[in-house]
Amino acid sequence: MSKEKIWLSSPHMGGTELKYIHSAFDENWIAPLGPNVTGFEKDIQVFLENDGKSECEVAALSSGTAALHLALVLLGVEHGDEVICQSMTFAASANPITYQGATPIFVDSEEQTMNISPLELENAIQDRIQKGKKPKAIIAVHLYGMPYQVDAIEEISKKYDIPVIEDSAEALGSTYKNKNCGTFSDYSILSFNGNKIITTSGGGALVTRKKEIKDQAVFRATQARDAAPHYQHSKIGFNYRLSNISAGIGRGQMEVLVERVSQRRKMFEFYVNLFSEVEGITVQQAPNSDYFSNHWLTVIHVDPEQCGFDREVLRLHLEQENIESRPLWKPMHLQPVFQDAPFYGTGIAKKLFQNGLCLPSGSNLSDEDRDRIGSAIRECLTKYSKNYG
Repeated sequence: MSKEKIWLSSPHMGGTELKYIHSAFDENWIAPLGPNVTGFEKDIQVFLENDGKSECEVAALSSGTAALHLALVLLGVEHGDEVICQSMTFAASANPITYQGATPIFVDSEEQTMNISPLELENAIQDRIQKGKKPKAIIAVHLYGMPYQVDAIEEISKKYDIPVIEDSAEALGSTYKNKNCGTFSDYSILSFNGNKIITTSGGGALVTRKKEIKDQAVFRATQARDAAPHYQHSKIGFNYRLSNISAGIGRGQMEVLVERVSQRRKMFEFYVNLFSEVEGITVQQAPNSDYFSNHWLTVIHVDPEQCGFDREVLRLHLEQENIESRPLWKPMHLQPVFQDAPFYGTGIAKKLFQNGLCLPSGSNLSDEDRDRIGSAIRECLTKYSKNYG
């Protein structure tokens, strides 16, 4: 009999989601507007402002990708422009740049957080300016829930007057210097995809510090219909608003968000303990106490020379045990679709990709699941490691 699948990161319902969904049906709010949408936006706003340092406005949208696309639209990115993007990220961070006919300029990672390197970012900006193309925006990502070097990136942003789009798709519940990720920029994005720390099945949000930006985002997200009795459009719009049904799921999920962060961090601590005495395998950790990660996914790095095997050996061994793990995001500058895009860096992202592995991190994993994961990893280490046991 085959073992039940242990997923990398599966949805985890809190139990009250159906209450909000039923209310939408009872009140016939089966549309991309309604009490759940406004309520969900308020729930996110209250959570993000609970650090006492943030004020924000939230527009609930159909996906994090939609939020990022709208941010680029509202920043005036057009055909022929250039936008800097962290290379090590999911494709959804980079794809919207091409929607606007702009060119992505990819920047390498730094090893401490695996996020955009301030050094390479400044090198890229200076070189693009020398080439006569000042970038229109910088997309920086809090990868796997780990905050990027916020102070350093903000300093560069102000120095060259280039706005940052804060990609917090994986970082709801993470903080930097006790300030919530998703509140560091006028244009921040969240994702509520099925594998995220909370989910609306599919969904996202644009978070901003300015009400006028939220209003413009909602206007563009609802087909940019002008104020007229007939359908009139002076700008290009999109069908990007979140449905009232999906927002109902989100309202229930927000009620358990703090618990979900705690459960993800518990999985992280499980791996820290598991690998504490394993030579050649390290768990990605916060550089210092300024960084608080939700540990949406726990990442390990496998040194083949020290271990005697590479990350693929471990991944395939776990796969045989019906346990899902996944390599890190393949850097965008190594993707076939972006092979002609400029890249600035020394190969850190490539190295991280080659040696990194994401392990099962779901908030719904049980003690039995952890026992299975631990046993499978120890079995792999016993079989392949030259230093274990």
